[in-house]
Amino acid sequence: MTPTDAPLAGEAHVEGHGRSGFWLLTVGSIGVVYGDIGTSPLYALREAVNAAVGSEGIAGREPVLGVVSLILWALIITVTLKYVVILLRADNKGEGGTLALMALAQQALGKRTAVLVLLGIISGALFYGDAVITPALSVLSAVEGLKIATPHFDPYIVPATVVILVLLFSVQSRGTASVAAFFGPIMLVWFVVMALAGLWHVAMDPGVLAAINPVYGVRFVASHGVVGLVTLGAVFLAVTGAEALYADLGHFGRPPIQFAWAAIVLPSLALNYLGQGALVLSNPKAIENPFFLLFPEWMLLPMVLLATVATVIASQAVITGAYSLSQQAIQLGLMPRLEVRHTSETQVGQIYMPRVNWLLLLGVLLLVALFRSSSALASAYGIAVTGTMVVTGLMAVIVIFKDWRWPLWGAIALMAPFLLIDMTFLGANLLKVAEGGWMPLVLGGLVMTVMYTWRRGSRLLFEKTRKSEVPLDSLVANLERKPPTRVPGTAVFFTGDPACAPTALMHSLKHYKVLHEKNVILTIETAPVPRIDPADRVHIEPLGETFLRLKLRFGFMEQPNVPKALGIARKLGWQFDIMSTSFFLSRRSLRMAQKSGMPRWQDRLFIALARSANDATSYFQIPTERVVEVGTQVAI
Repeated sequence: MTPTDAPLAGEAHVEGHGRSGFWLLTVGSIGVVYGDIGTSPLYALREAVNAAVGSEGIAGREPVLGVVSLILWALIITVTLKYVVILLRADNKGEGGTLALMALAQQALGKRTAVLVLLGIISGALFYGDAVITPALSVLSAVEGLKIATPHFDPYIVPATVVILVLLFSVQSRGTASVAAFFGPIMLVWFVVMALAGLWHVAMDPGVLAAINPVYGVRFVASHGVVGLVTLGAVFLAVTGAEALYADLGHFGRPPIQFAWAAIVLPSLALNYLGQGALVLSNPKAIENPFFLLFPEWMLLPMVLLATVATVIASQAVITGAYSLSQQAIQLGLMPRLEVRHTSETQVGQIYMPRVNWLLLLGVLLLVALFRSSSALASAYGIAVTGTMVVTGLMAVIVIFKDWRWPLWGAIALMAPFLLIDMTFLGANLLKVAEGGWMPLVLGGLVMTVMYTWRRGSRLLFEKTRKSEVPLDSLVANLERKPPTRVPGTAVFFTGDPACAPTALMHSLKHYKVLHEKNVILTIETAPVPRIDPADRVHIEPLGETFLRLKLRFGFMEQPNVPKALGIARKLGWQFDIMSTSFFLSRRSLRMAQKSGMPRWQDRLFIALARSANDATSYFQIPTERVVEVGTQVAI
């Protein structure tokens, strides 16, 4: 299948609502998709030029033109060609992002490989590092504009940043629907103002347009050794947020995202970076904060306010992205069940996860307190994003080869230049490990440990419990031949293994010696696609007169709703009455065994994660008054 065979979600939306729908999606994408990359001019050129000239050097013509050239071509190659042109076509039923790409690659291969799962874990873990650093860096860089207005604001920058961030995370539970309507127009104003300010300074010094020639950037990196690599690491700050293009594909569709980039975002960014370069060429001291110094003094305070709003929008995008990623990770078996609250009755993708929200806030505040300035924090930023981009490129090779049915050499040839550039950026950012780059590595390492432990522990638990379980088919045959006492109603027994009798069923027979008139063995399966068509949601298999096996399939971006899915089963002929149905769940109490497949510390971590998981009743949206939980103790 080629990437053009099926319409994307956003494309279908556009077709259904005409051109007005397209323009609304375009403006919306400017606010949500491009919030992160749109605020990079606040710090990217400043950090790159400072890296190029050193702490005591003067921002001369060669380093300034070299840096501006590198930024422009990074935007063209990494963002435009890799993401906008190629990766936006690698959609998983209209959805994008690294975990969606991992699921698509697994689907294309026809199996779940350890390598792909590992790549998915790495990319997911690094995204959380990005989700912590982005709000801290973006808001700090905006509030620091107050220092340009007057130095008296300097002591209040960190406290003001903390207040803004606490307020931002505190309102997440209210949902983003009402606020999101303002994101697009505000960011549109932001890009227009940036473009006009840059254009004004370019007009005063047109010589900066020479930076469009890539020779300036290549020559600078080639002739400056380690300094050139360090500069390249800082240049990468200009493309952070490019991954949001792909992650938010399902919300807006490919055409609006591509049009917004080509018509508005890229020209505005290019003009602003060129304008900052022209300003620094005419006044080298302006490198202190070239973004805000683009504007006359009377515009400083309004621009600080606009920049703060823009960075809050950028932070909002990455926060909601963390919620979506967490939901995907739960469904794909990489994290324990966490509470998911839907904040919109009409938009299924708008969710709030309390535990993820407060952990993110804690991480963000720790970063602000630890680094205290955007320049110090900038050193920590690039590693998380470059690592994610490298992983995305590797998985894209598999998708292009297997799903698009390109020859292997063609898939490699297409992605190799981008992988080379991404790995160069990654190597350049790794030089800054000691200066703060260790932070995303530590954060990513912690998340990877959690994901791997949960996946490994869940597999070991499944294997141990299966050894003591009874084959379901033989049990049903025995019960049909020698039925126990029957009680009215229907019993639904949850199980992760449809071939074996659920623990709750065995305990019910052992202790109560009774069996319901109708018994359903229910398995919930997560498919490697974002959403399942309702027609494919339910699979029913009769096992006898009083037993049937029921499988419910959900996509990795869906929260399972068992009662609603059972309503579909009713339409297929199964007589189902929720008021006469009892749901039996097995609640496992875990303890450490003498011999385990994991180290002792990992056993303890897995048990702690299992205890912190949200209860199945809430997660599967089952009426609490219809649930019976049966406890069992398992050694892991």
